[in-house]
Amino acid sequence: MDRSRAVATLRRTVAEFAAQVEGEHWCVALSGGPDSLALTATAAAERPTVALIVDHGLQAGSRAVAETARQQALSVGCVAAQIIPVVVGRSGGPEAAARKARYTALRAARDGAPVLLGHTLDDQAETVLLGLARGSGPRSIAGMRPHDPPWHRPFLGIRRAVTHAACDELGLKPWHDPHNFEPRFTRTRLRLDVLPLLEEVLGGGVAEALARTATALREDTDTLDQIAQQALDAAQTPTPGLAVPVLADLPDAVRRRVIRAWLLVNGGTDLTDVQIRGVDRLVTAWRGQGGVAVGSNLSRQRLFVGRRNCELVLYAEPV
Repeated sequence: MDRSRAVATLRRTVAEFAAQVEGEHWCVALSGGPDSLALTATAAAERPTVALIVDHGLQAGSRAVAETARQQALSVGCVAAQIIPVVVGRSGGPEAAARKARYTALRAARDGAPVLLGHTLDDQAETVLLGLARGSGPRSIAGMRPHDPPWHRPFLGIRRAVTHAACDELGLKPWHDPHNFEPRFTRTRLRLDVLPLLEEVLGGGVAEALARTATALREDTDTLDQIAQQALDAAQTPTPGLAVPVLADLPDAVRRRVIRAWLLVNGGTDLTDVQIRGVDRLVTAWRGQGGVAVGSNLSRQRLFVGRRNCELVLYAEPV
């Protein structure tokens, strides 16, 4: 990327994106890396910006990294820059635990303002590949949304090389997270090994193609979700449950979306494709089998979906 044009490209992107984000000011999640640092600089030129810097405390010197990020945020015109220390748990592995702690902290600190995230087209391509590998269905392969309030991602159509070039052009000194080069992390292996190999074997353009795939699938998924919401309204019973005869008449893809939406509304969390299909079999292939355990945030209990005559119902059992 021509360094002399990188900043202009990002500023134009953020200016066009701003028309779709409400609010007189916004926040930027700033790690100190080149993507979020370039976003912070260009966002501050467009609208009053508060930089939110989450210190995970997972590496020696993390506070100094956060402080450097804070100072650079103020130097590019942010109206404020706040360091937020967090304690990272262990649930779901180190990457998932850090992400959960980070988003919880950002949600609490944003004070009602939208939050811009520095995910790029390269991040989107990695996300699509992860979804493919997990076999978790089109929703996962559809990747990240440009707008998922309060989260907004202006750079999903921008390559990572552009944000690096913009930092050079602006004279900023981004932090390069050592974890981004740790082969024990799946996303790192995708970034350093898998995607470059795919680009070589397939002749280039793979990252862009994966991002286009995400966009196309997201449009399809949004349409099916709208249809499923109408079907959910028709299928709900006062229990609250779902009427099996209504579900049985739905196309498979719509029925599973109805089940997913119903579970989320009633306390389900971290739902997997395996769980949803298990519940679906209570509708399509019930032979008197027992309930299906689904993810939830219940303490010392497990959430189950069972079949009661012509209705799906929820119940909890002690762990």
